[in-house]
Amino acid sequence: MSDDAQGLAEVQRQHWQNTYTVHPGMYGEQPSAPAVHAARVFRVAGATDVLELGAGHGRDTLYFAREGFTVQATDFSPVGLDQLRQAAHAQGVAERVTTTLHDVREPLPLPDASVDAVFAHMLLCMALSTKEIHALVGEVRRVLRPGGTFVYTVRHTGDAHFGAGIAHGDDIYEQGGFAVHFFPRQLVDALADGWTSNEIHAFEEGDLPRRLWRVTQTLPR
Repeated sequence: MSDDAQGLAEVQRQHWQNTYTVHPGMYGEQPSAPAVHAARVFRVAGATDVLELGAGHGRDTLYFAREGFTVQATDFSPVGLDQLRQAAHAQGVAERVTTTLHDVREPLPLPDASVDAVFAHMLLCMALSTKEIHALVGEVRRVLRPGGTFVYTVRHTGDAHFGAGIAHGDDIYEQGGFAVHFFPRQLVDALADGWTSNEIHAFEEGDLPRRLWRVTQTLPR
């Protein structure tokens, strides 16, 4: 990682630490719409354990646990994960939730072929380079069991914030201290190479609104 990229990564880590500290449970208790979709997909696929990347304070992790899945939640914010653990105990699902402090720029701390499903809501479109995104999806492929399912969402280049704010190169733009890698369609297609692509669904979220793709792809058996 270059010095500039390392600096941006550390700034973003501190940004999220501060955000979760000032606004605990900032996304509320209700699951995201992509998590509700993913739970249905995972259940149909027969999945029992889920890895969530970039879990934050855990609204989707907790939803998966309430739906009966065993969930491994990772994030690079200790503050967010602490809030997640407290909520898991309060909701009576702590026995189905484990948390790991982890930066997705590093290899996933899991054995090969060890989980049934992976979920990542807007994690891949954080301040990650294209090279780092490819490496992360390679790690997802490594830890999934054959036939496993990967559901992720990303903001794309049709979003109103694409091209606005501070440009960091590689389609990464920063607004209000928050850096986003906006995905062109060819990046989604490249990340599906060697997978079975089940769906690329366009949707909107929030007040701007943010424009995203929800991608569902399956590892061949």
